[in-house]
Amino acid sequence: MTVAAEARLLESVPTGLFVGGEWREPASGRTFAVEDPATGEVLARVADGGADDAAAALDAAVDAAASWARTAPRERSDVLRRTFDAVRARADEFALLMTLEMGKPLAEAAGEVTYGNEFLRWFSEEAVRIAGRFGVNPEGTGRMIVSRHPVGPCHLITPWNFPLAMATRKIGPALAAGCTAVVKPAELTPLTTLLLMSVLAEAGLPPGVVNVVTTTDPGAVSGTIIADPRLRKLSFTGSTAVGQRLLGQSAQGVLRTSMELGGNAPFLVFADADVDAAVEGAMLAKFRNVGEACTAANRFIVAREVADEFVSKVSARVEALRVGRGTEEGVKIGPLINQAARDKAEALVGDAVGRGAEVVVGGRSIDGPGTFYAPTVVTEVRPESRILREEIFGPVLAVATFEGEEDGIRLANDTEYGLVAYAYTRDLARGMRLVDALETGMVGLNTGVVSNAAAPFGGVKQSGLGREGGLEGLNEYLDTRYTLVPDPWA
Repeated sequence: MTVAAEARLLESVPTGLFVGGEWREPASGRTFAVEDPATGEVLARVADGGADDAAAALDAAVDAAASWARTAPRERSDVLRRTFDAVRARADEFALLMTLEMGKPLAEAAGEVTYGNEFLRWFSEEAVRIAGRFGVNPEGTGRMIVSRHPVGPCHLITPWNFPLAMATRKIGPALAAGCTAVVKPAELTPLTTLLLMSVLAEAGLPPGVVNVVTTTDPGAVSGTIIADPRLRKLSFTGSTAVGQRLLGQSAQGVLRTSMELGGNAPFLVFADADVDAAVEGAMLAKFRNVGEACTAANRFIVAREVADEFVSKVSARVEALRVGRGTEEGVKIGPLINQAARDKAEALVGDAVGRGAEVVVGGRSIDGPGTFYAPTVVTEVRPESRILREEIFGPVLAVATFEGEEDGIRLANDTEYGLVAYAYTRDLARGMRLVDALETGMVGLNTGVVSNAAAPFGGVKQSGLGREGGLEGLNEYLDTRYTLVPDPWA
């Protein structure tokens, strides 16, 4: 990819706020820099919105709410489908933009375009299938009508690690259900959302239905929106600590909330597992997106009988991973998003080693421009290590061992989080027991990737509330109304 191509793409991306169908400057006139984590260079400067801009965006969403809710489902579906088609036609642009602002390898960014765009197609198809039910009440004195209605204006807060997929996973069902929205993308990766917004507008989305406020002051922007009694729903993807604060704020307005929060995913390898398949799954579950994913495997809990074989084979694969800027050919591991992320990886590995763990591969930052950390394998990790308690969000594979099924399940569930778990076993009966026993919202049984637009994504315990994707994801944006009509023939 040439420097000229990168420059042309960046020049085509809007950098203002999108409010009421128009690109505008923030009330303050301020901007902030978006940097390439592989080089530290500034890619663009975008509008730095504040409380006044947030209020204006919500005003626009409220003004458009009644009209959009009355819009025929087929029309809403057509807008989403045209957006899907446009994103697919511009897939190379979206992929390159995500690589530039987030750092992931270009091939993985292309994969995210395919995955993230599926939410637009899936929800375009579901927009015309929102249904209720009708029937006679048990007493035979009336007819019951159960209908579904859009919840109303929504605030959608997206994270930096999947800039397209996290936006489409929220915008898709909101529009399909007939809701309007104010989107606040992460300040580290706002450009992808701004490009998506321009595509939505070109696809015929009416003014005010979706509004975008970029900011370095999320407290002021989201606080203003959440405190407004006209807001009816909040959807957030991010850390558990921030999610807890937002839940507290949302309680004042009794908002519908969807919270996809932190994770600490166990990856269980049982003694009867196909070790080669487990290694293949481990590479996907750990190193996809540079390990910066809430679904990334965090704790590799391996049966002692196969631990040496697993570590040997996975270490060879990890050692062969090429590190570099995501636009370079053959690169599998890009930079971490910023220095704080690299510092955290260093601290977690250092703590584990200090408690007796052994670094087999990597275990260090890489000098030079950018925030690179070498892909790492750490073994013999002790139970008290921070790396088993905290979300790594980096390319570090930490291995601990277990003895027997019950011990493996106990270790897997020994966390306050419960987003996803992975398990490898050839025993079908054990697999079904794991589905019941693992305390997570999702399970990957003999697979290292679980995400799919048609499936409900979400966790339990401190990993969140609600679901995104699938029919369940659409229901998060719909209220249920019951109407009783007395039987005229009674």
